[in-house]
Amino acid sequence: MTTVGFIGSGNIGGTVARLAVAAGYDVVLSNSRGPRTLKELVDELGPRAAAATSAEAAAAGDLVVVSIPLRAYLDVPVEPLAGKTVLDTNNYYSERDGTFPELDAGSVTSSELLQRHLTMSKVVKVFNNIYFQHLRALARPSGAADRSALAIAGDDAGAKGEATAFLDRIGYDTVDAGALAEGWRFQVGTPAYGFVYAGGIENFWESPGVPTDAATLRAKLADAQR
Repeated sequence: MTTVGFIGSGNIGGTVARLAVAAGYDVVLSNSRGPRTLKELVDELGPRAAAATSAEAAAAGDLVVVSIPLRAYLDVPVEPLAGKTVLDTNNYYSERDGTFPELDAGSVTSSELLQRHLTMSKVVKVFNNIYFQHLRALARPSGAADRSALAIAGDDAGAKGEATAFLDRIGYDTVDAGALAEGWRFQVGTPAYGFVYAGGIENFWESPGVPTDAATLRAKLADAQR
């Protein structure tokens, strides 16, 4: 695996792209405004980075990161992602995305909605519970004593294996939270969301980031309640 495609290149997508390039991956970036608007980020990332349309980024990626507002999930191209592992960074914010009755009722998770749309792909939920600045600051080499862990959820064991290998290369251990239906355990408002990488402070974005190991994250996932 050499190329990571990005559908959405904002705070989280752009941060994952920076970590991926630093780990030796090529990246193909896209957003809703067109390739020309990504020139600054591409220039920053250097020769391993290119800008494209979302369909082109989806086709180019051996692994593809979807990092767009939930309200736009039906705009994610289906055919170019067939057979691929898709990393979904999404969260549901009704004030931004509008109302999704299924999500409000807890009968489905946001990543399950994306999986229903991407019927030929294998969706893994990841990166949604960490502030983008912490994501960049807390990356550590494999074996580091202060290495942090990120949670994943997915229905396909092979796809979760790909996600785990990718996370390891960009600086993180992995905690498997289970199937996509268990993705709620690290969504907004749960103990594993945001605060866990900030030492528990309420305004987690004000923290420089606190390393969080797998055991600590696993305990927070277990504490989640609906």
